[in-house]
Amino acid sequence: MDTHLVAVVGATATGKSGLGIALARALGGEVVNADSMQLYQGMDIGTAKEPAAARQGVPHHLLDVWPVTQTANVADYQKLARTAIEDIAARGRIPVLVGGSGLYIRAALGDLEFPGTDDEIRARLESELAADGSIGLHQRLQAADPAAAAAILPSNGRRIVRALEVIELSGRPFSATLPGYDSGRPAVQVGLTIDRPELDRRIEERVGRMWAAGFEAEVRALAAVGLREGRTASRALGYQQVLRALDGEWTPEQSREETARATRRFARRQESWFRRDPRITWLASGEDLATRALALLK
Repeated sequence: MDTHLVAVVGATATGKSGLGIALARALGGEVVNADSMQLYQGMDIGTAKEPAAARQGVPHHLLDVWPVTQTANVADYQKLARTAIEDIAARGRIPVLVGGSGLYIRAALGDLEFPGTDDEIRARLESELAADGSIGLHQRLQAADPAAAAAILPSNGRRIVRALEVIELSGRPFSATLPGYDSGRPAVQVGLTIDRPELDRRIEERVGRMWAAGFEAEVRALAAVGLREGRTASRALGYQQVLRALDGEWTPEQSREETARATRRFARRQESWFRRDPRITWLASGEDLATRALALLK
């Protein structure tokens, strides 16, 4: 089987982790995490991180590498992912990239370039964000780079600031840093899809399992080591909702309901992102998934 890199992608709760482990076992491979929140230490229940006992002896890379106080940076992740992929390949193993963070997948595949930064420009834009909010900055981005504005949510102040910084610094559209789908490292990409009613049901069940497994206690413990100060980790699905309950803004039941609602919205955005990539071959999640995926790889 002439497969040098496999990627398993798709929305949350479609079964990516299980398929990634099954493929790695069948191919003689090792899993490389491409879920932005599973990089954080201690964020286990809320990110559905596979416990060691469930990994069936398959080595996993890029789990638990950052403290919750660290701000996520796709360029930093790209360096880590490239090192892991090259190390696995050098040992004659197959890297199996698994995750639902679209930018992280493309970074690991080498699709992305990362322009430099300018502390003065960044500070000025962040001051404007703090003073006026993200909507006005998003409107400015819409005027300067409609393609980038369409890809970035108006509420995502951090990415809007980064896009405007790149435009001002380079004189080029931020969307130019997202090249077409004909670049990067060759890979077989398997996307998992599922009917929306079933996906919503799975998300509801996952959220229920999170609370039953002690998710609130996990968030409380992470808050004691700086979760609120983590600009990325504190905004993670579930974690930001429970933090609001701990701060008295919501009841515990509200935080649980909002987590499920936000996760459903996030899954739809994931689907939209991955559907744009013509390199992905889609499989319906369900019975005999690993067998069907292996047949596809052959």
